[in-house]
Amino acid sequence: MKKYNNNFQKNIKGILPGFIVSTLVACLSMLIAKFIPKFGAASIAIFLGMFVGNVFLNQNIFQNGYKFSETNLLSYSIVLLGTTLNISTIAQIGFSGVIFIVLQMTITIIGALYIGKNLGFSQNFRYMMASGNAVCGSSAIAATSPVIGADDNEKGIAITIVNVTGIVLMFLLPAIAKFLYNSGITQTSAMIGGILQSVGQVVASGAMVNEHVKDLSTIFKIVRIIFLVVVVFVLGHLKHKSNKEIIEEEEVQDIEKGKIKIPWYVIGFFITCALFSLNIINTDVSVLCKEISNKFEIIALAAIGLRVNVKDLIKQGKSVSLYGLFIALLQIVSAITLIGILL
Repeated sequence: MKKYNNNFQKNIKGILPGFIVSTLVACLSMLIAKFIPKFGAASIAIFLGMFVGNVFLNQNIFQNGYKFSETNLLSYSIVLLGTTLNISTIAQIGFSGVIFIVLQMTITIIGALYIGKNLGFSQNFRYMMASGNAVCGSSAIAATSPVIGADDNEKGIAITIVNVTGIVLMFLLPAIAKFLYNSGITQTSAMIGGILQSVGQVVASGAMVNEHVKDLSTIFKIVRIIFLVVVVFVLGHLKHKSNKEIIEEEEVQDIEKGKIKIPWYVIGFFITCALFSLNIINTDVSVLCKEISNKFEIIALAAIGLRVNVKDLIKQGKSVSLYGLFIALLQIVSAITLIGILL
C-alpha cells in the first residue's frame, strides 16, 4: 500500500506542472474568446498553446502533464459527449456515412502501401503508415507494430510523420471544407472525421468550424476507431500470419503496455449515449455533462497546442515528408470524391 501511495504521489507530481499550464492556457483562451467570440475558445487555446509551448514552456517537466491533459481529459470529454447525443443523432451519419468511412479507410491503406513501395520504404514502415493514417494515428501504429514485427526506430518515425501530417491537416481541412461546402455540417464533419489521424486533431479541427461539426466529426472518427481490430488483422494476414498468431501477439502487447484494442472511451461513449437515449440521464444532468465536457475539451486542446513542436514540423527528411504529403493529398481527393457520391 505504501509503495502504491508513493507511485501515486510521484505520478501526480509528474502530471501537475503541465496540467496547471494547460488549464491556465485554457482559462486565458476562454477569457480572450469573450472579447473576440468569432475565433472561439477552442481555436484560441490551440494557437495560444503553440505559442506558449514553443517560446516559453517546452521543458521536460511539463510534458507528462501536457500528455495527460490531451489524452485523458479528451477521453473523458468524449464519454461525457455521449450524454448529450441520442441514437438518432449518431444515426445522422447513416449507412452511407459508414460506407464512406470503410471506402475512405480502404483507399488510404491501399494508397499508403502503393506510394510507400514506389518511394522505396520497407514493408513494415508502409504497413504502419497505412494503419496510422487510415485509423487513429499513434494508437493504430502501436497496435500494428507487434503484429508485423516492426522495430522501434521505424515505429517512432511513423508516429512522428503521421502526427506532423495530422497537425498540418488539422488547420487545412476546415478551410477546404469552407471553400467546397460552405462549412456544411455533414460534408465538413465527414471530411474532418474521415481524414484526420488522432481524436484530438479531429476535435480541434471540428471546433474551428462550429460545435455541431465538432460533435459529428467525432462520431465519424469513432466509427473509424471501431475498425482498428479489422485493420490489424488484415495487415497481419498480409504478412502471412494466422489469426492465432495475430491474437497472441496482440495479447502480449496488451499485457506489456496495459492497453486494450478498442479504446475505453469509445465503449464509454456508446454507454452514455444509450443511457441518454433511454432517458436514464435526464436533461439537467446532460447540460451539466456538456458543460464539463466543453471545459475538458478546451484544456485538452490547449495541451495539444502546447505539445506541438514547430521544429519537428520543419526537420522531417525529404522522402518521409513526401510520403506523408502524398498520403494526405490522396486522402483529401478521395474524401472529396466519396462525399460527392455518397453524402
